[in-house]
Amino acid sequence: MTWKQLFTSSIGKKLVMGFTGVFLILFLVVHVGVNACIWANDGGTMFNKAAHFMEATVVIRILEVGLFAGIILHLVQGITLEIQNRKKRSIGYHVPMGNRGSKWYSRSMGLLGTLILLFLIVHIKHFWLPNRLGGLANIHEIGFISYNGKAYHNLYGEMLVVFQSLAVVIVYVLGCISLAYHLMHGFYSAFRTLGLHNPRYVRIVHATGTAFSIIVPLAFAMMPISIYMGWIS
Repeated sequence: MTWKQLFTSSIGKKLVMGFTGVFLILFLVVHVGVNACIWANDGGTMFNKAAHFMEATVVIRILEVGLFAGIILHLVQGITLEIQNRKKRSIGYHVPMGNRGSKWYSRSMGLLGTLILLFLIVHIKHFWLPNRLGGLANIHEIGFISYNGKAYHNLYGEMLVVFQSLAVVIVYVLGCISLAYHLMHGFYSAFRTLGLHNPRYVRIVHATGTAFSIIVPLAFAMMPISIYMGWIS
């Protein structure tokens, strides 16, 4: 398969979706692990150290560029495949199959992906852009933290400010719900696209995918909820 076919053929697009999907799944594992440090309930010390370690690590910064490239590729190829599939299904079935043919979330990957994209835009606006470019909310109240004699933004303090808004918490929870359903189909689909057809492993991947699709989005959703409810401070 040539590079052109990789990005233009139907099989090539699915392979790109599969590889970028696995990459984004690995990113979610790292991201949820760092964010889970807020439950140490130590005033944000563990979370800030973990977050700034990731930020200061050259390899992680390089992977960050790859992450954005992966998101864009995943998005573009996903939209293209969705358009192609809709054209193929333009006539439709005489009798709608409903969930007998496939689950609703499998048929709604385009919609779920769009909702996740909108959530990511909000998330980047709240945390990534202010941290990289400056402008954290109420910076004088949040202040800075110092590790090894170097000052860093207090990202934990930023979380405490952002998640005081019920509207923001609801947006984040809805984003996590969309992510959960997207993963329900996407996790297994990514590994199947990359050649995992052995019946011996299919059930394991299905079970792992289901657990991952519930646990990871639930952990993400509980972070803003925990802060808003005052369970951590």
